Amino acid sequence: MSEEKNFHKKPETRPEFPKRAVITGGMPYGNKTLHFGHIGGVFVFADVYARFLRDRIGEDNVIFVSGTDCYGSPIAESYRRKCAEEGFTGSIKDFVAANHQAQKLTLDDYDISLNLFGASGLGRTAEIHNQVSDRFIRRLYENGHLTRIATSQFYDAKAGAFLNGRQVIGKCPVEGCNSEKGYADECDLGHQYMPEMLINPKSTLTGETPIMKKVTNWYFNLTEQNELLNQYVAEIRTQKNVRPLVSKTIGEFLKPPVIYIKNEFLEQYEACKDQMPEHEFIEEPKKPSFTIAFKKLTDCDQACVVLAEQGIRYRTGKTLVPFRLTGNVEWGVPAPQLEGEEPLTIWVWPESLWAPISFTMAYLEQIGHNTEEWKDYWCSKDAQVYQFIGADNIYFYGVAEMGMFMALQGKDNLTTHPAEGQMQLPILVANNHILFLDKKASSSGSVKPPMAADLLHYYTAEQLRMHYLGLGLGQRSVSFQPKPLNPNAKPDEADPVLKDGFLLSNVFNRIIRTCIYTTQKYYDGVMPVGEVSAPVLEAAKKAILDYERFMYRFEFHQATYVLDTYIRKASKLMVKQLGDADKKEDAQLRRQTLIDVFHMIRTAAVLLHPMAPEGTEKILAYLQLDKSFWSWDHIFEPISFFCGGQDHKLKFLEPRVDFFTRHPSQFAQSEGTEQ
Repeated sequence: MSEEKNFHKKPETRPEFPKRAVITGGMPYGNKTLHFGHIGGVFVFADVYARFLRDRIGEDNVIFVSGTDCYGSPIAESYRRKCAEEGFTGSIKDFVAANHQAQKLTLDDYDISLNLFGASGLGRTAEIHNQVSDRFIRRLYENGHLTRIATSQFYDAKAGAFLNGRQVIGKCPVEGCNSEKGYADECDLGHQYMPEMLINPKSTLTGETPIMKKVTNWYFNLTEQNELLNQYVAEIRTQKNVRPLVSKTIGEFLKPPVIYIKNEFLEQYEACKDQMPEHEFIEEPKKPSFTIAFKKLTDCDQACVVLAEQGIRYRTGKTLVPFRLTGNVEWGVPAPQLEGEEPLTIWVWPESLWAPISFTMAYLEQIGHNTEEWKDYWCSKDAQVYQFIGADNIYFYGVAEMGMFMALQGKDNLTTHPAEGQMQLPILVANNHILFLDKKASSSGSVKPPMAADLLHYYTAEQLRMHYLGLGLGQRSVSFQPKPLNPNAKPDEADPVLKDGFLLSNVFNRIIRTCIYTTQKYYDGVMPVGEVSAPVLEAAKKAILDYERFMYRFEFHQATYVLDTYIRKASKLMVKQLGDADKKEDAQLRRQTLIDVFHMIRTAAVLLHPMAPEGTEKILAYLQLDKSFWSWDHIFEPISFFCGGQDHKLKFLEPRVDFFTRHPSQFAQSEGTEQ
């Protein structure tokens, strides 16, 4: 009965893709070169999706941008250390420019096909970015979404300087966060808080405990977007192409403001509770703390002051707080002077959120288009923006960015588009953490991540790309375990990084070589063309539709599984039927087998094209066909479609040519076995 139901089940509707798309990769800071997490946690996935969409909707309809994040306190601090400890004599711009070039080189080495890798503080992209930043903030101000707020900022009296960002370090005050790397107003896990809430702050300049001094900055009224953000979360929870991680994390910041106090301070709380604004006391018997909840953030802030004065330790819950836009650091994007205030710069996080718009405009200008065409990609209902990020940055992209973009929507907003009106909210593709040897690695932590360029001393770019895609980072945090860098690896055990690559370097290589060599032996290098067997056509169609569905949902590990299954099926078919043809000296079986397997090679090559571009482009070169081969407009067509239905001459294949290569270092090891 269940089989009958399944047989009559209505086929799933194919997913719809936009007519135009922008893909962005999270911007790396300009204080360092790229480590494995930048590549394996973000850029490979963004690149694969950009390449897929180019094949799926047309190359001219896709823009893939990212760039070096040139500003921010981590860069200023790294530059200070570079000068003090290493004798660097260049400017901070020289420091950033060198790192930008190194980052670009590494991205190229990994075949990351960016249309533009800009830099927020360098060259023409910086000029455009400054203009966009000014325009963005002025429009928020004109629409009534900004407020000047005087807050306390850390000041190192010994150094005689205000401390920004990572120049102060302490313990994060947010409940449930165990980070020991709390900076001025955010921790290394992305939690936001007011500076005075940081626990046990220390200056990184002198090691002294800083004092607090009042400063005034512009803030975006993020708390006013709570209702719209709740509606947004409700919508994306139902979308198949938005991961639950995104909606869950954003939802955590939309709760009312609360304070958590350990039960040991209950008596002290009872003594001072009447000094606090109206609040609700929530007792949780099985927990080591109780909760007090407030209707307004300002009431919660007042309560924090009372608790601090009474020496009561507490932690605040995740909630929306005003989002700071400006600061007083010298190295930054100039902020517009809105009410005659002293010149300020823009805090790095806000301007990095709209930097992809700046980069889109810069790319359009670069190819001779009007920069205002950016609206065709960011505002049109026919278009979609996909932002690939790490889990730690969901607050900024999912809460702050969406809040600002929502605030700009309306009759007179920044994004007015003649046909469509308002900015379309991006789809966030957030990966979980990629660990290193089972630990979270960080350039500023005790476990240092391997640098992306160094990994290419052990693996090819395609081996690493396939491995990262197969990890399933969309579902959970996963550990990267490269055998050459693992001190606990046993000499006789397989390298887990190579497993996914073996499918290409062993199995798929052999299929392609065998088929081409067979044409050279029996058909003078001519690929026979004819009608593909019905089961082979059906298997190809199923693989294509499964792959398309998984790519739509960003389930990259599932897409690699589809390819694994399909390529191994092609291998079994080829080995059996060519073997039978040789035994029986059956020329017709041999010809039909080649027709069928070349169709499977074509299908696998098109599906692999976004993942392993170098090897698949080499296949196309030997097939001697044009680039329409990759277009999904012809995805179900047999290979005969591309050669006019006639037997087709292939490029001559020399002995032992590989389409998907191993790294030279791996040939010194055992040849391994087919996985």
